Amino acid sequence: MDEAYDVIVLGTGLSECILSGIMSVNGKKVLHMDRNPYYGGESSSITPLEELYKRFGLPEGPPESMGRGRDWNVDLIPKFLMANDLMGMFEKRRFRKFLVFVANFDENEPQTLEGVDPHGTPMRDVYERFDLGQDVIDFTGHALALYRTDDYLDQPCLETINRIKLYSESLARYGKSPYLYPLYGLGELPQGFARLSAIYGGTYMLNKPVDEIVMENGRVVGVRSEGEVARCKQLICDPSYVPERVRGAGRVVRVICILSHPIHGTSEAGSCQIILPQNQLGRKSDIYVCLVSWAHNVAAPGKFIAIVSTTVETSEPEREVEPALQLLEPIDQKFVAISDLYEPMDDGSESQIFCSRSYDATTHFETTCDDIKDIYRRMVGAAFDFESMKRRQSHVFGEDEQ
Repeated sequence: MDEAYDVIVLGTGLSECILSGIMSVNGKKVLHMDRNPYYGGESSSITPLEELYKRFGLPEGPPESMGRGRDWNVDLIPKFLMANDLMGMFEKRRFRKFLVFVANFDENEPQTLEGVDPHGTPMRDVYERFDLGQDVIDFTGHALALYRTDDYLDQPCLETINRIKLYSESLARYGKSPYLYPLYGLGELPQGFARLSAIYGGTYMLNKPVDEIVMENGRVVGVRSEGEVARCKQLICDPSYVPERVRGAGRVVRVICILSHPIHGTSEAGSCQIILPQNQLGRKSDIYVCLVSWAHNVAAPGKFIAIVSTTVETSEPEREVEPALQLLEPIDQKFVAISDLYEPMDDGSESQIFCSRSYDATTHFETTCDDIKDIYRRMVGAAFDFESMKRRQSHVFGEDEQ
């Protein structure tokens, strides 16, 4: 503990663990601490099932019909799930032409633009060019491009086209789904990046209290814990470690539902993602539904876990997600959580304290990845280059091991 480090990371949520791994691969000396005795923070997976009941104040515990408690790994923050095959939508003629246009679109090749200005033409005009209906526009913007509001419609089209291309390329790479989901729940992801950091010399300390973030002349110089000070040049943390440096950014309601059946109308899918666009619900925010099952080693045999989430807009959060909950009936048991969202009040350039944002209501990691890349850019002064990271890893692992 009583040493000097390049970077100290507080909290083992996914954002913090990914950044810890990246910094270690980049040759930084990293100390990673968490006040909790487990990895994951807010993005952890709860096991056994009895612990989930305790967490939500249900001391009677799960009934025998739920199976063995240790068969369950329940995500607290639903992210990174698989989607259904959407080829039925792709067969529509106008939409197919639109997708061909997107696939060929290259801002550096004028002949592919078909008169569209990547930096000047709003996305709304591109949709109109292909005469796409409102349902298709909602689907494209919220399920493919993964926007949370319709503000993007009046912004230059390049960003949206690149988002759709990313989805399409991911779908082509993985077959039925552009998404990946780890067996045993999302709590496995932070541990995987923690192991990456450890391979490159990162030091981990769980169940380690943080008594003080030590500052000198407005700049972080270390972290005090149990009478010792670990010194550092930069610090990464989640909002819970620096409450005086973050501000409220809204609230999220999440409802964890245990089911004994797949979601109706999904072709008996064992996993899926459903996005209910805000435009079709008369809301400002989309409602998200994700489903995983015993096939992913997160539930007892024959059981399913569905999680509904959205940004809170009223004084009755649970009623806001009722349209999604109706899709899940009958529900064996549900757990309702309402969480505050926080964001940093500054960019960390002066203090060298770089705080991540709270996990939002989305059921994908698009916004989390954006936050990670933004923190990296502010820390090192350059955009994250995945290829250079792969080249550095090749010095440690053979190509087949990466």
